[in-house]
Amino acid sequence: MENNEISLAVIKRLPRYFRYLEELLDSGVERISSGELSMRMGVTASQIRQDLNNFGGFGQQGYGYNVEYLHSEIAKILGIDKIHTMIIVGAGNLGRAIANYANFAKRGFVVKGMFDSNPELVGCECRGAKVMPMSEMVPFIMENNIEILALTIPKTSANEVAKTAVEAGIKGIWNFAHMDLVVPDNVVVENVHLSESLMTLSYNLSVK
Repeated sequence: MENNEISLAVIKRLPRYFRYLEELLDSGVERISSGELSMRMGVTASQIRQDLNNFGGFGQQGYGYNVEYLHSEIAKILGIDKIHTMIIVGAGNLGRAIANYANFAKRGFVVKGMFDSNPELVGCECRGAKVMPMSEMVPFIMENNIEILALTIPKTSANEVAKTAVEAGIKGIWNFAHMDLVVPDNVVVENVHLSESLMTLSYNLSVK
């Protein structure tokens, strides 16, 4: 099956499978059945099998799944078996929190630099990523083959920065700005709306 035929719901479950498999590896578990994985994850065994069958299955009847192999294959599917270079535009609290999160590097997402229009922040560092002025963003992207832009700035300037970054070679945007970006179809955007997530939580609390 082609990846563009796989539902978004399946894609969104893959990182969760990866996380649980990593925990199993850390615990020394070598193989696991869909039933055992189901009990750990709170997803039905049938759903697990259906999800993984989209990519080839990976299991053996009567044996289950080889944890290390499945973990490795899901990493390949997610594209985290290789290094992704990233910059962060916006060196405020959120931008610094992202830069300081060590697990991103563990997953292959390496923050190469940060950019901000506030001169008081220029020159600061977060886990080795230096904050530079916005005027240096375009040459930095081009010279370092930066693939991903994490956008943690107000929505008033988000589209302008995104457009400039895309023209410089950015292929994917992790968008924390509270707006939908206007970018070419070949640029992948993952929107992270924190307030919408909190409102969803509020709704679920209200119907309990």
